[in-house]
Amino acid sequence: MLLVYTPRLTNRIGYTLNVLFRDLLRTEFSITTDAQYFEDYDGPKLCYSQKRVGDGLFVKSCGLLTSTSIEDQEPRPTQTDGQWTLFPVHGRDIDFSFDILAATFYMVSRYEEYLPHSEDEHGRFTADQSVAVQAGFVEEPVVDQWATMLRNKLTERYPDIGLTPRTYRLVQTVDIDAAWCYLHKGTFRTVTGLARDLFARHDITEVRRRIRVLTGHEADPFDTFDYILEQWKKVPGGHMLFFALLADYDQFDKPSNYLNPHTRELLQHLGDHAKVAIHPGYHTLEEPQKLDIETRRLEEILHRKITHSRYHFLRLQLPISYRILMHAGIKNDYTMGYFDVAGFRAGISVPYHFYDLDRDMETALKIHPFCVMDTTLQKYMKMRPEEALDTCNRLVAALRQVGGDYRFIVHNQNLCELFGWQGWCKAYEQMLETARP
Repeated sequence: MLLVYTPRLTNRIGYTLNVLFRDLLRTEFSITTDAQYFEDYDGPKLCYSQKRVGDGLFVKSCGLLTSTSIEDQEPRPTQTDGQWTLFPVHGRDIDFSFDILAATFYMVSRYEEYLPHSEDEHGRFTADQSVAVQAGFVEEPVVDQWATMLRNKLTERYPDIGLTPRTYRLVQTVDIDAAWCYLHKGTFRTVTGLARDLFARHDITEVRRRIRVLTGHEADPFDTFDYILEQWKKVPGGHMLFFALLADYDQFDKPSNYLNPHTRELLQHLGDHAKVAIHPGYHTLEEPQKLDIETRRLEEILHRKITHSRYHFLRLQLPISYRILMHAGIKNDYTMGYFDVAGFRAGISVPYHFYDLDRDMETALKIHPFCVMDTTLQKYMKMRPEEALDTCNRLVAALRQVGGDYRFIVHNQNLCELFGWQGWCKAYEQMLETARP
């Protein structure tokens, strides 16, 4: 077993070791603060301190993980031999040119999001404020890469340690903001929709399409679920989740009525093929009690406990958003990713536990980060389908190198080949083919 020495064990150090060894390298380890015991230990060992102790691997501490305060940091991103690092350290007897633990903690805890920053109109942290975007490594799963560096160093020093590389995984997640474009809306929404198209937008094409769908002469454009399931059958070995929005209808939440029998039948059907999770509505951030109401709606439909979620609009504010989820009994969340840029918000691709930086503690909530969303590519990055495909392929290639998880988001309504999404189905199919395990 790997033995880690640190002269003072803090919550930050213990958590970061868990991320690196439990979540990424998947190996058992123990921690000691007894220098003599560490020196006498004859197995694989790693020293994390200001000064080297013993003859194991040595990671020099920069001090971030022995502090309990939250204050401005200078991560000083550096690129050496093509590898981005943070928190460089110096010394003649070091095995790493940077504090790999501090760098990991800074990224996965989202330390920079606890510091003063600006928010967009929906209260979201924008990617351009992150060190990853500013330095240019947001498309690199740097934490996975650092763990690979650590594994290679340990294996080189201790050939019998038995650290096997991770296996690449593909995880498709589908957000259901609106199951149908025209169908099953109810009389009021149907009539007002027709009136809006006819009198406000003067969109005769839309009026005709709506009427054809309502009269059964054309399929509803948002009903792409059979298509999604059919494409997914071609990707053996992958994992898939659907996130259902069941909030009350308003300006930002426009779901299909959860009481409608067609909605209930659809969610039950999808639940036979994949996990169905809750997509907490826009206002749950300000009104947390809504999350309990929406979750109970889904549980009543599926007859099972709901423990997975992703916030609608990706409204993630740390730490409040995650505290709301934990209070509601959510165990796994899939919101960690940028709405405006493709890449790795926390620098990591595999699931890991949320660290509440304000309370200085690791929590039971597991974060499942994603790296790209269809709306991000089309709406925010203004990409054409072929450009989006190139971006996805780069992310997949980077993840294959480290055995990471390619977790992405699509929306059923964006696979309709209408409303500006022409050509995206082909890109989606090609992406699945490239990304298959």
